[in-house]
Amino acid sequence: MSEPDNNKKRRSLKNLPPDRFQPKMLVIWLVIVLAALSLLFFAPGRLTSPATVNLQKVVELAEQGKVKEGVIRTDSSGGRDWVVITGETKEALLESDRGPTKLFRASGRLTDANVERLQKSQVFTEPPATTLMTQIAAQVIPFLLIIGLLYFLFIRQLRQAGKGALSFGKSRAKLLTRDRDKVTFADVAGCDEAKEEVSEVVEFLKDPKKFTKMGGKIPKGILMVGPPGTGKTLLAKAVAGEADVPFFSISGSDFVEMFVGVGASRVRDMFEQGRKSAPCLIFIDEIDAVGRQRGAGVGGGNDEREQTLNSLLVEMDGFDTTEGVIIIAATNRPDVLDSALLRPGRFDRQIMVDLPDILGREQILRVHARKISLAESVDLSVIARGTPGLSGADLANLLNEAALLAARRNKKRVEMIDVDDAREKVQFGRERRRVMDDEEKKLTAYHEAGHALVQAVLDDGHLPVHKVTIIPRGSSLGSTMFIPKKDILTHAMKRMLNQIAMGLSGRIAEELVMGDVSSGAGGDIKQVTNIARHMVCDWGMSALGMISYGENSDTVFLGREIQRHHAYSEETARKIDSEISRIVDEQYKRAKEIILSKRDALDKIAVALLEHETIEGKHVLEILQFGELRSPVVVDRTAKADAKPSDKKAAEKAAAAATLPAGGATPSPTPA
Repeated sequence: MSEPDNNKKRRSLKNLPPDRFQPKMLVIWLVIVLAALSLLFFAPGRLTSPATVNLQKVVELAEQGKVKEGVIRTDSSGGRDWVVITGETKEALLESDRGPTKLFRASGRLTDANVERLQKSQVFTEPPATTLMTQIAAQVIPFLLIIGLLYFLFIRQLRQAGKGALSFGKSRAKLLTRDRDKVTFADVAGCDEAKEEVSEVVEFLKDPKKFTKMGGKIPKGILMVGPPGTGKTLLAKAVAGEADVPFFSISGSDFVEMFVGVGASRVRDMFEQGRKSAPCLIFIDEIDAVGRQRGAGVGGGNDEREQTLNSLLVEMDGFDTTEGVIIIAATNRPDVLDSALLRPGRFDRQIMVDLPDILGREQILRVHARKISLAESVDLSVIARGTPGLSGADLANLLNEAALLAARRNKKRVEMIDVDDAREKVQFGRERRRVMDDEEKKLTAYHEAGHALVQAVLDDGHLPVHKVTIIPRGSSLGSTMFIPKKDILTHAMKRMLNQIAMGLSGRIAEELVMGDVSSGAGGDIKQVTNIARHMVCDWGMSALGMISYGENSDTVFLGREIQRHHAYSEETARKIDSEISRIVDEQYKRAKEIILSKRDALDKIAVALLEHETIEGKHVLEILQFGELRSPVVVDRTAKADAKPSDKKAAEKAAAAATLPAGGATPSPTPA
């Protein structure tokens, strides 16, 4: 179960915060204003002044056909027959004070003969009659446009810039649109118990009278707890989608600001907006950012965060669910939350959204596989069995990586080999084709052969060897991969001891064959030590009995205790160290005996790794049972094709140098 990868369109709970004053926009609008002014005051025709001529000259030019156009206006101030003629000639025939021009202007009294001559030219017109209002509008409208542009540029921009301070304390919760961002329970898989818990909220939002008439009250707040990527946010969206109510989403970090009191103001505004949009859901993601225990840490807490938390506590205790506002919060650290926040009346119900089991993983894969073109050979149940411990987000990423890998290989559909390669890339890292000399390659081959041999001998059927490779992945030079046949929910003592022996077998194989040890077993030693410490201190699997000797290292930062202290004496600490050493030493001897008794198989596994670089778990079992490989080894040609030409030549050269002599010969063991 995971959130969809596509980006969600969101709109603000209130008006969006005002834009800041942008100098670039000011420059653009100034250019527009200057262009408008130039068109208004410096239009063509205004750049050259018209020539003043007499009426007789205009009549002669009109008869000769040299006038392009003209306008005759009657001037009542000069008498009944006094006119003003303006126009333009076809060529620059006239002289003005600025040189040759086509424009002319003439005024005077027209005789009847001149009127007839002008009418014959058919180039002069009379303007429509104008009123006082049209004249005023022609003069005023341009100035009004200019004033409006200046207001938009300066006054509005400055006013919007000032609004930022006023909206500083407003809520930043975002409202998800119902049409495009709608998520339902069909889009959520792998958490059936959690969906049953929140289904009551959906029923209440659809029909609140069903609960209120019985005297029942719906929980005010629901706290979803679980590891990252398990789909807590997606489940909250599905509740809103099923109920078809507004869904406000906000992060806990959006409340915390540098200034004291801002977060509390945002909390109050968020609840006020929720009441206006009731019925609705308010989702607070990562609430531990604002709901952390008050007074935590050495030297006191954070005043702003504590005031914000106090405001949240008061608001949650002050509103009634009959208003239709329900709070849903999510966190993966419930241990750091303030106890007042978790009491009934605020967050009444805690829902555990844990990692999915094998059936849940298969359901999640089917949900995400709807948008991916899968081949018929892809078995999602097999993928689910081979991905224990992966969350919904990890599974979505796995299928996405498989689709990208298939596209890079120019395939039309995603095949099972693509999914397997994507799973190994996600869980163990991408293959890195490093150039290794024969000594390093031989050392890596025997190291991984030791892991595979001991695990194949000690495995009780729950954790078989899946694949062994000496191709570097992530930070390791080689890998021995295991796929459990079922989800491991408890840790049996025998299984933990087998795991310690398997972890030490790589170092033992190096010591027996190479006569020396390397730093390649550093990660194995850390893992083995952690398992042994858990067995002694937490699980009661040692001679010290069923007593927990663990310690909480977070108490200092949570403010519960001012300093760390051990809950046991120094003598007990020495016994714990002695028990851890005893467990590790016993399993070291046990793994060494297995490798010595199966030395031929160890050498043959190493030979197969040096020859093929990668072998499967069935090949290890064939070497143990029959002393040879009986199944063909499938070479990953695609991975080799992705390597650079120089890397391929160097790798082939190193492989040829490191390969042991043909004919089944094995190197003689070097004394330890």
